Amino acid sequence: MSSRKRNSEIDEVTVGRKLMTLESSGLDEPGKESVHEVIKYGASSLPAKHYDPDTTEPIGSGLQDLDELLSWNLSMANPFNVAKVPLANREPPLASTPRRTLVSHDMMAGKLTVKIYNDFTLWMTESFPTVIMFQTCMNSLFLQGAESEAPYVFYHWQYIDVFNYFSHNMVTIPPAVWTNAAHKHGVIVLGTFITEWTDGGKMCEVFLKEEESYRAVADRLFQISHYYGFDGWLINIENTLSETAVKNTPRFLRYLTDQMHERLPGSMVLWYDSVLENGQLNWQNQLNKSNSVFFSACDGIFTNYNWTEQSLEDMKAFSGAEGRMADIFVGVDVFARGEVVGGKLETNKALELIRKHDFSTAIFAPGWVYESIPDKASFRQEQDKFWSLLADFLYIHRYSSPLPFVSSFCQGFGTNVYWRGKVRTADGSWFNLDAQQLQPLYYRDTLEGEGWLRTRGCPEDAWNGGSSLVVEGVIPSTLTKVCARIFSLQVPLSTRTFVSLIYKPSPGVTVSLELKTADANLCTLTASSVQPAVLGEEHQLVRQFSQSCGQWNPDGWTVRCSQLELQGCALRDVCVSVQRDGGHLDTSFKCRVGEIMILDAESLSIPLLSVEAVRVSDVVWLREGDKLLLNATLTWEYPAQLVRHFLVHWRRLRGPDPRIPPSSLTLVARSYAPLFRVTELEVPEAPGLLELVVQPVSREGFYVPESQWGRQSLSYSEERMG
Repeated sequence: MSSRKRNSEIDEVTVGRKLMTLESSGLDEPGKESVHEVIKYGASSLPAKHYDPDTTEPIGSGLQDLDELLSWNLSMANPFNVAKVPLANREPPLASTPRRTLVSHDMMAGKLTVKIYNDFTLWMTESFPTVIMFQTCMNSLFLQGAESEAPYVFYHWQYIDVFNYFSHNMVTIPPAVWTNAAHKHGVIVLGTFITEWTDGGKMCEVFLKEEESYRAVADRLFQISHYYGFDGWLINIENTLSETAVKNTPRFLRYLTDQMHERLPGSMVLWYDSVLENGQLNWQNQLNKSNSVFFSACDGIFTNYNWTEQSLEDMKAFSGAEGRMADIFVGVDVFARGEVVGGKLETNKALELIRKHDFSTAIFAPGWVYESIPDKASFRQEQDKFWSLLADFLYIHRYSSPLPFVSSFCQGFGTNVYWRGKVRTADGSWFNLDAQQLQPLYYRDTLEGEGWLRTRGCPEDAWNGGSSLVVEGVIPSTLTKVCARIFSLQVPLSTRTFVSLIYKPSPGVTVSLELKTADANLCTLTASSVQPAVLGEEHQLVRQFSQSCGQWNPDGWTVRCSQLELQGCALRDVCVSVQRDGGHLDTSFKCRVGEIMILDAESLSIPLLSVEAVRVSDVVWLREGDKLLLNATLTWEYPAQLVRHFLVHWRRLRGPDPRIPPSSLTLVARSYAPLFRVTELEVPEAPGLLELVVQPVSREGFYVPESQWGRQSLSYSEERMG
């Protein structure tokens, strides 16, 4: 989360603030107990492309032209925009998914006036307040999160297979927070390469003039996707091409696709339906003989939106589509611009026809849901409504990565940050998709009689993060219990498995967790309660786990744990069962689920590691009135796959007044990678000595002992004059 709330206007002049940089660094030298810095006044040397000029917060950005792309190298890269989450396993694998779903994330792309400030684009429309436009467009650019009253967030990941981050930069690099969230759910991510209008045509004539030039562009695109950790490209050329350029376009696509496949297995390159084989710009709204040469050269086509059912029938009969139906992503514009089928709250009509003819689909700009509602506080409700209308035509893929399986249902935004049922920070509304946990299925079912069942995210109370899962409804008189399927999985279970359910039920019902396995006839299972006395002498993480079991939290949370002895079992579904305690009347209920953990018991006994090689670099000091503010990049070494997040703290060891004792640790922020930019940290006046501390929190949500935290002390003094 950002330390400052992003405003709808950017001050072009920072009043009362003076940038100070450092005369010498040397902070990246490991092994020192302390490092010293002499403050020297001057301009910041940090590249404005990667750091907000006001706060030095890390920001994402694209590439604007061909020169910038061809000159790109690692020295120009942004380490804060590197996705750290590997692509999770899924079932079925994407390659064998017969009808795929792509979402193209495009916000505020309607009737726009564009204002450029530094390297940012501020979009404004006639129909929405400027503040909302600014927050929505900019939040994703702040790579460590931002304070936001009403952000747009996507969390229906199980329904989709491919996520495309779209903008009108020539090269759009997906923000790492979006790639990380998608990868957690087994969804691949595509950046966008686009050329448009007259300038786009000029760029195409340059890079498509010969083999050497188009290979150079393709090589850079691969290098960028490889460095930043996303999975491929949507190629969108929306300008006419000369005879030479259009002849080389399929060769460019084939070379790029081959390079991506060879060096990044599972990657994807898609072509957007725009240019024809004769070089004309003429959207076909389907695959046909005029554009199939491009389709044949890559992994698929994303069609334009103005198709009809006759278009789908023609395309299905087209010989060039034979054997590759899944590679044809029929475009659906949720804004319903032009002569289209469906759109808006009738987008399901478009999907129904597309699936009838066995095609994949590309849903463009589902952010319409957010943009169309005046009250942004109702976003979750409207988002769930929109996706529930599409659910019959979407296909759930199953998360299938190995244990542990952990989710506290955080959607990546909220009004507070909770930890173990209590508010950890209450600084206001926040947005950070790195905090998003594995998402459940959100839906509403109608049951017998007057019964119904719904699952939804709720920020009003949570166990960890920004939201919890609410399972609510009415148990009809004809049933004694209802069971809400919240996860669909394909996860092998270990011989000894721990299961934890943390929940807060309403009166009159009993809540339990039901785990359904695949091939139940081949799977044997014995369950027992976890007893702290039995496990208390084991490894410290096992002890932390067992000590939390069976507790009733003062805030109403119940923690229930079980130990399973298994043989040959694979987890298929996770369900929350709600049973009426007595009587035969319709029973209303509301159960808040805070967290579910399914753990390999043996993994808890793996020795804990210490944080190593804590380094500080790129220090910039800001003077704001009488406050001295520290800004610095903190890096360290620790296996990211072993942690849920890191807590970054600081404390004063010594200040200008030697009579003042050292302070206690103060939390700076959570970090989701072994890299964090400390921004606007108010510290004592020079001379001073402070300590920065990194505390890992395990995947299972347990604290690593203090002896294994990482530390680095920093002393600083004013430059001596004369």
